[in-house]
Amino acid sequence: MSRDSDRQGPVDGDTDQQEMIPSKKSAVLVDGVVLNGPMTDAKAGEKFVEEACRLIMEEVVLKATDVNEKVCEWKPPEQLKQLLDLEMRDSGEPPHRLLELCRDVIRYSVKTSHPRFFNQLYAGLDYSSLVARFMTEALNPSVYTYEVSPVFLLVEEAVLKKMIEFIGWKEGDGIFNPGGSVSNMYAMNLARYKYRPDIKEKGLFGLPRLILFTSVECHYSMKKAASFLGIGSENVCFVETDGRGKMIPEELEKKVWQARKEGAAPFLVCATSGTTVLGAFDPLDEIADICERHSLWLHVDASWGGSALMSRKHRKLLHGIHRADSVAWNPHKMLMAGIQCCALLVKDNSDLLKKCYSAKASYLFQQDKFYDVSYDTGDKSIQCSRRPDAFKFWMTWKALGTLGLEERVNRALALSRYLVDEIKKREGFKLLMEPEYANICFWYIPPSLREMKEGPEFWAKLNLVAPAIKERMMKKGSLMLGYQPHRGKVNFFRQVVISPQVSREDMDFLLDEIDLLGRDM
Repeated sequence: MSRDSDRQGPVDGDTDQQEMIPSKKSAVLVDGVVLNGPMTDAKAGEKFVEEACRLIMEEVVLKATDVNEKVCEWKPPEQLKQLLDLEMRDSGEPPHRLLELCRDVIRYSVKTSHPRFFNQLYAGLDYSSLVARFMTEALNPSVYTYEVSPVFLLVEEAVLKKMIEFIGWKEGDGIFNPGGSVSNMYAMNLARYKYRPDIKEKGLFGLPRLILFTSVECHYSMKKAASFLGIGSENVCFVETDGRGKMIPEELEKKVWQARKEGAAPFLVCATSGTTVLGAFDPLDEIADICERHSLWLHVDASWGGSALMSRKHRKLLHGIHRADSVAWNPHKMLMAGIQCCALLVKDNSDLLKKCYSAKASYLFQQDKFYDVSYDTGDKSIQCSRRPDAFKFWMTWKALGTLGLEERVNRALALSRYLVDEIKKREGFKLLMEPEYANICFWYIPPSLREMKEGPEFWAKLNLVAPAIKERMMKKGSLMLGYQPHRGKVNFFRQVVISPQVSREDMDFLLDEIDLLGRDM
């Protein structure tokens, strides 16, 4: 019996409350389904969540960040399929079995928060961001209208405003989206819309041959975006770079004139601040001059290097970025806001983003709502459902402050400098070039090759060294480090420092371990 069943009548002021408490009724069946009461067992669910959170705390937050633990527990695909029991069955499995599966998933996953994970342009664990992710996963919001996501829309507005300040614009617009690749696609489409606004309704029919310019060191997403948007990957004009990987402005201007001479219509230049492999920063001021002379949209892909803006010491790497029309910046990289956390920032303040992307869905963006509908920002997005990614960065920024974020950048680059100096001291290690950011590219030359002349045979043999050492380190689980060939250079290691949990000792270990794993080759 309910607590209220023996009441004689409503107490003054309790009428509404009493009406909200459903009375007991006989079972209602529709199509053989009982509709009375909830379907889920809340108590069992709460207990499972509690136990899973404890498992995550012990096995991920504590163990996965421990330098004495493995970075990965390597298993080949067919063996891992058997270990994980991937089959989905007709009947559900009990909570204790699900927890066992969770434990297996953690065990065989790469620990990207480990101090010796150097494989990608993201790494480490930021505790404030992690809490923010737990919160947003539990709340499960979608950031398109103020009515369903009031806090997170205001947070995104505040974060975008602050990022715009660091770029050096007095005002602007922006949106968080799933990845720097999508930011670049947004920018490419926005630049095209600015060039020909009628394309939104009329499509590509009747347009001249559009062409855009970017460096040969740009991110591969530029070709993908051009293909996806119907511009065509053949209409991405790649500009040559200097020995450090920076776009050569004189070559850019030659390409622009050549395109015009051929009857094409240049509309966009994409510069890169922090290239993926070499960590190069294009000369933005000189490129901006060319864009102004030719009335071209300047987009800066600062997905990787944008975080240098937080450092008064290193922001000079992006000198001239305030002259860009749009900027891609990923706080989930150097600033560790957690994947994914990526912003497209736009200098325009005439609602260009909304004009370009809005579809004015009347079931979502009603104009007669009871609040200020300018906060319903979802029509600026190519997505409908959208995650509150800005919240992760906001929590990190609130926890560390601007000075703490600056220190994070400065320390990562100081550790990079330390590693470069150590590479120079050690026999068998050779830098490709002096880095200007956190990308350290180097070869390890095993003893068997150290006396060999640098000819075709030498380079052919050296090309096999990095992949073999990578295999050994992963099977051992001691560290993870990326490698690649690049523009005529044979396979070399690319080490990236990000996490504040990384120490000088980890830099020393990295070189010691590579030597240990490769000295017999």
